[in-house]
Amino acid sequence: MHEIRIAPSLLAADFARLGDEIASVENAGADWLHLDVMDGHFVPNLTFGPFIVQAMKKVARRPLDVHLMITDPWRYRDAFLDAGADLFTFHVEVAQHGDVGALLDSVRARGVKVGMSIQPDTPVERLLPWLPRLDLVLIMSVFAGFGGQKFMPEVLPKATWLRTAGFRGDISMDGGIGSSTIAQAAAAGVNVFVAGTAVFGAPDRAARIAQLRAAASGAYGTAAAGA
Repeated sequence: MHEIRIAPSLLAADFARLGDEIASVENAGADWLHLDVMDGHFVPNLTFGPFIVQAMKKVARRPLDVHLMITDPWRYRDAFLDAGADLFTFHVEVAQHGDVGALLDSVRARGVKVGMSIQPDTPVERLLPWLPRLDLVLIMSVFAGFGGQKFMPEVLPKATWLRTAGFRGDISMDGGIGSSTIAQAAAAGVNVFVAGTAVFGAPDRAARIAQLRAAASGAYGTAAAGA
């Protein structure tokens, strides 16, 4: 069984108190800290760049899970690795813009785990050429870069497909993950759960993370096992 990991999305944190917010969710039991980097091109919104990642790294005690929703991860690879990314994930939808294999190899050569992400309408089979070299697959359960969307259960078969195909790395899911959806994702084979408001909006963050972890642990892999 893969380790269940809860990765609060810092996009939902109070940026005026970012150091305190990081400490809060770490003390509450977060396993990873998820950072959504948006470039205003691959997705319409802008978030933060390497300098903010570097600032987070100075105070964080948990791995920084950096999700690059950007068109050119080749150009910014070293900037984010130098800033302290512990996991470097980019989108399969930008594969035509560069040499994916070389990017994967160069990230891993730096001792950093590498992942690829897929949008809800992208077939999971697009990942096949690179699966053996991935540490993580991030499945978007909403469309990247747009807020206020509901969890899309139609993406769950992607996780099941990956597990039945023998993928041994981490499978992460991002978008609408909370108390009412985490068990479905875990049952499909997801073991890393990106949760924003579900964690940062909870009055008791430790209790919420424990609740999410328990729900995921109880359901993990049941759908994939029956596939």
